[in-house]
Amino acid sequence: MQPRLKQPVSLAPVARQGLLICALSWSGWAMAGEAADPFSTGLPPRPGHACAELTAERALDLADVVNVALCNNPQTREVWASSRAQAAQVGVSQASYLPGVSASVSGNRSTPGVSQRSIGLNLSYLLYDFGARAANLDYARQLLAAASATQDSTVQALFLSAVQAYYQTHATQAAFEAARVSEHAARESFAAAKARYQAGSATPADKFAAQTAWSQATLNRITADGAMKIARGNLATLLGLDASQQVHLADHPSVGHEDEIMEDFEQNIAVLIEQARQRRPDLQAAAALVKAAESSAEAARAAGKPAVSLVAATSQNNSAGLSTRGTSLGVSLSVPLFSGYAPTYRIRAAEAQTETRQAQFDRLRLQVALDVWTAYQNLITATQNRIATADLLSSAEQSERVALGRYKAGAGIMLDVLNAQNALAGARQQRIQATFNWNISRAAFAQAMGHLDADFLQALPARTSGVNITNPHQP
Repeated sequence: MQPRLKQPVSLAPVARQGLLICALSWSGWAMAGEAADPFSTGLPPRPGHACAELTAERALDLADVVNVALCNNPQTREVWASSRAQAAQVGVSQASYLPGVSASVSGNRSTPGVSQRSIGLNLSYLLYDFGARAANLDYARQLLAAASATQDSTVQALFLSAVQAYYQTHATQAAFEAARVSEHAARESFAAAKARYQAGSATPADKFAAQTAWSQATLNRITADGAMKIARGNLATLLGLDASQQVHLADHPSVGHEDEIMEDFEQNIAVLIEQARQRRPDLQAAAALVKAAESSAEAARAAGKPAVSLVAATSQNNSAGLSTRGTSLGVSLSVPLFSGYAPTYRIRAAEAQTETRQAQFDRLRLQVALDVWTAYQNLITATQNRIATADLLSSAEQSERVALGRYKAGAGIMLDVLNAQNALAGARQQRIQATFNWNISRAAFAQAMGHLDADFLQALPARTSGVNITNPHQP
């Protein structure tokens, strides 16, 4: 039944003032809900920078690829939204330090015509709870720190994926160009063998062997073309585009030298490991989860202790024309006596969770050392391999030129030409793979150290991914 009031209720001054305070508080809370962060909980910023504009004719460099990936990939939006949610939980915990105010209004009419109306305002303010409130707030703050560190870790993982996709695309393009060069060389050998056969200075076996090698080189070129297109599709997907959409990459010639990389990382590996443990966001997240578990255990222990609150209330009642007013102010003490041993098991569960988080932190701490050690050794190996493949490609090119020249002059045999061309094709592919591994090893080492960021990109333009298959000593 809807209440029907025949006459306006006369509010006491205290009640009117209380309702005004309540209305203002309600309005303030509504405005706070629209604000970004009313409690200054430390809301993490969105990952990445301003998104680079993608156009059909624009060629993207490595910084553009990383930037677009961080902007468009759903992983970054997911971890950012998770951090926002945890920041809101910090605000929920901080709200327990403010008083709670509630208002109530009621009215009814009964037969035969007796009406009753009441209005009230209640206030409750927690004064002391033996640290439960502080422990819950610290728990929420540590979870926010863990969420922020997890966001950084996810961004670095996506960063590395973008770097890998960028260099993989360049590597497949270089492999395709190398396959085309090898196909052209095989065609030239076939032409030479055919000319000598027609002149009567070569056997049919030379002609057919050269033709077989040409066909094999054509097959390799077709396979390399397919691999290049697949790499471009993977890159487009990472950038948040359809795999069929064309992505143009800028060509950055490299002028760096491998010896410089060797000199940069000739350090004490123990120092590198300690630096990584200070920087790695995943280890920071694990440390924050340990602290959060400790705070949760403190909150569980404090939950079974008394709580002291300030309570205040004011009300006005009107029944059958008689008005009564009442106001109260006091202190409330709540003492939990028995809850079926539930607090005991909550404390035990929280302490076990703390031990679990500590073990996870120790395991990840060891993993960081292994990651740095592995990435360090991979970088040294990749650098040495890149130096070695430069010499390999140079000698293979000279051998192929000599063998083909001797055959054209009538002093060599086709088997030597084919062997030299196969060795050259293999040297080209090894050079491309060594360059790709070198670039990826640098990025992986930066991630293992915990500083795969914009500073890493700024150090790359002098040492990017060009593979010169005609001059192997030019990186």
